[in-house]
Amino acid sequence: MGISREEALDCYRSDDLIGLGMEADAVRRRLHPENVVSYGVEDRIDCAEPQEAILRSLDDVVESDATAVRISCAAQPHHNVAWFESLFKAIKHRHPGLDLYGLSAAEIIEIAKVSGLDLRATIARLRDAGLDTIAGDGCADHEGWLAVHEAAHRLGLRTTAGLTFSTGETLEHRLDHLASIRRLQNATGGFTAFVPQVAAAKALDEPTAVEYLKTLAIARMFLDNIENIQSSLGAADLKVLQVSFRFGCNDAGNTTAEETLRYAIRDAGFKPAQRDALYRAMFLN
Repeated sequence: MGISREEALDCYRSDDLIGLGMEADAVRRRLHPENVVSYGVEDRIDCAEPQEAILRSLDDVVESDATAVRISCAAQPHHNVAWFESLFKAIKHRHPGLDLYGLSAAEIIEIAKVSGLDLRATIARLRDAGLDTIAGDGCADHEGWLAVHEAAHRLGLRTTAGLTFSTGETLEHRLDHLASIRRLQNATGGFTAFVPQVAAAKALDEPTAVEYLKTLAIARMFLDNIENIQSSLGAADLKVLQVSFRFGCNDAGNTTAEETLRYAIRDAGFKPAQRDALYRAMFLN
């Protein structure tokens, strides 16, 4: 059982950053005693282009040795589920070994709305067409976010859990979200990883490296029922990323800069291991 909500709140308010890191590192070492930090090789596509153009782009993705592609439809929220079924089936036919990772909860809610379907039916059709896992990106509709991930888990799809912070939220709001994630994981076991993210737009209160590391450490101690905690170059610079491996993180996120990431992991005293989008280790390198 992870730390309590009250203990997590005390950790947020604590000035003992090193102590928090040591406690989180102890949890990481218990769950991952092999001293490995995993990472994925992934590229991204947005569904703003026609399908043929997307498929041609994916040829380049596969040529670059990526094993997964992150799908987003932020630029085209009006696409219905049939459009994605067609795209996913075409991708899997053309590149059967490529993991399809993505569509956020907010995007899936919109696809369901446009398609006139409930969440379960929408997710089931996306799964059957080839979607391998759903992204844990934040969503303004907290209950909707939970509903998407629970429906996915009940349908056999594993997903990542996320926390987008520095949006003006309170510590209590953060802990509400973490508590919801822990409850859902206890019920379904469907989360592969927890991924904290700084708000994409200019943050209302730009987080410091200390706050980022503290958030990672607290998540590791609070969510001990989720196997992986991810940091990434997208959320932190290289040095903070390396330090994060001593603050509870065992995964360095997804990248196209594979050589840089492998060097950073080794330089921090760990063994790099490439994984797929479902957090299954592929090989040490």
